[in-house]
Amino acid sequence: MKRPPDISITRLAIYLRFLEDYLRAKGPQATINSTELAGFLDINHHQIRKDLSYFGKFGKQGIGYPVEELKDKISRILGLGKERYLCLCGLGNLGSALLAYRGFKQKNLNIVAVFDNDPVKIGRTVAGVKVYGPKAIIPVVKRFNIDIAIVAVPQAAAQDIADRLIKAGIRAILNFAPLKLNVPKRVRLRDVDLSAELINLTYFISSLL
Repeated sequence: MKRPPDISITRLAIYLRFLEDYLRAKGPQATINSTELAGFLDINHHQIRKDLSYFGKFGKQGIGYPVEELKDKISRILGLGKERYLCLCGLGNLGSALLAYRGFKQKNLNIVAVFDNDPVKIGRTVAGVKVYGPKAIIPVVKRFNIDIAIVAVPQAAAQDIADRLIKAGIRAILNFAPLKLNVPKRVRLRDVDLSAELINLTYFISSLL
């Protein structure tokens, strides 16, 4: 099977979120075709079929896709059928908001450990999750079989935290720190630069004036 581009995986997540909402609104017998789906999502219907074609055949000609079946298949493709254990590094304002976000558990993504360097926070339990110091990263990651980490620490601490996570066996990192992390090829890295996204929006608003 040809490896799909990253953007196709991103779109699969968008399809899944829409299908979940559509299923709740229309019921378990609902069907939808690629043209209808494209209209709702403002994505070319040929692109939708191409994205799905990387993973086999979907739907029936003249009928479309049974929504529940398509949702379940995309969920399995994205690896959401298996429970995943995550750790959160950094319990500042952003980290606290991420820890409180209920959408992770709905996707079988469970934050089971938090790491922070604040002595006041270390040892506490927040939202049912224990807070550890950075020196505990390696043993805790191994103990809980954590393979995904969320990094929401200040720029100065980000690379050191990433190095500890990689040494512990972390296989994927979602990085909110404003720093391009150096990671080996075996580790999947995704960067989320909130300030850059906001600046993009300020440019858009300014260009309309």
